[in-house]
Amino acid sequence: MYRNLSLHLRQFPVLLLLLVAPLCLPIAAQDKKAPASAPDVLVLSNGDTLHGTFVKAIGGTVTFHSDPLGDLNVAWAKIQSLHVSENVAVLNKNMKARGRHAIGHLPVGPLEATSETVTLHPQNQPAAAPIPVRDAQFIVDQTTLEKQLYHEPGFLTGWNGSATAGATLVTATQDQYTVSGGIGLVRVVPTVSWLDTRNRTSTDFSGSFGKITEPAYISAGVYTPASSTKSSIVHFDAERDEYVSPRFFALGQTALDHNYSQDLNLQQIYGGGMGWTALKTPKQEGDLKATVQYEKQDFIAGAGSTNQNLIGSTFAASYILKLKLVTWTQGLAYIPAWNTPRAYSANETNTFAFPAYKNFGFSVGTLDSYLNDPPATEPPTKRNSFQFTMGLTYAIKSKY
Repeated sequence: MYRNLSLHLRQFPVLLLLLVAPLCLPIAAQDKKAPASAPDVLVLSNGDTLHGTFVKAIGGTVTFHSDPLGDLNVAWAKIQSLHVSENVAVLNKNMKARGRHAIGHLPVGPLEATSETVTLHPQNQPAAAPIPVRDAQFIVDQTTLEKQLYHEPGFLTGWNGSATAGATLVTATQDQYTVSGGIGLVRVVPTVSWLDTRNRTSTDFSGSFGKITEPAYISAGVYTPASSTKSSIVHFDAERDEYVSPRFFALGQTALDHNYSQDLNLQQIYGGGMGWTALKTPKQEGDLKATVQYEKQDFIAGAGSTNQNLIGSTFAASYILKLKLVTWTQGLAYIPAWNTPRAYSANETNTFAFPAYKNFGFSVGTLDSYLNDPPATEPPTKRNSFQFTMGLTYAIKSKY
């Protein structure tokens, strides 16, 4: 019996090794990492050589990352040669369509470039014909290209815009305060300018609240009680655009408005239509839109007959101009009511945003709204309402 036990004990290490060896193979395979790819090489016109990672090329500027120096922006005219070992794609400025179908078939591969030409070397294919640098409008890596072509940002990502807040406080014979604020966000997919837009989502909220208080007083034996006057203007809108071509899109929208000075408790708009991006450059963009919609107006002093259910349209134009020291945004809208022609309205907005430090800046803006058919009140309600705002602005920038 002892001899058999001794035999089994001598065989145990062999059995243990057979059982453990297959489990160790994956670990050993993980420890053996794939060799890192060779760094990209940028040679400047003065002969200086940088080793690092090619980031992108937009227009006439190449962005190159060097660990000691960080991200460098270098003009093509200052480059003697550029070698990129990772797969990249070149977007020619003469390409008219830049959607999934057109861009998805672009060749990708390592790249060799000089100050004059760019040459792509697709894998298992002969080198592509050299492209003049002046025509190589965008050069991007394959990972970024596929992310923008085939993936959608999450609901909470990809948003750009700004938030603004301002306040005024006066204590004198009359006490007065005014607070205002707003936030405007837009998400464009893809989130880069070098691809055609597939969809765009935008939302905007602004509000202004104020109050002026007059104290009670006695004059010539006549008592005048304390009084107060308040102002309240609130606007919210949201819109979704689905592009059917690089310039035309279908849209759905909603808008909610409250304006105490116009006796408007709530105006609701729900509609859909078509739009056209009439102007699009890196610095400016302009859209024209037309919708058919349902509109409901509820007034503060009104009841029954003064409240209205309308079938109408919105004819709108929007424009944005981006300069180094200011961004100007303008919106115009005319809103006719087809079943009650006198119940039309219109509005215009202007916003000038000035950058100051990092994401902070300041802005000034105007909001002019016209309501043609308010209910009769005492004192009479004015049809036009004008608002001027000024405040601190924080820029919201997407990292997607």
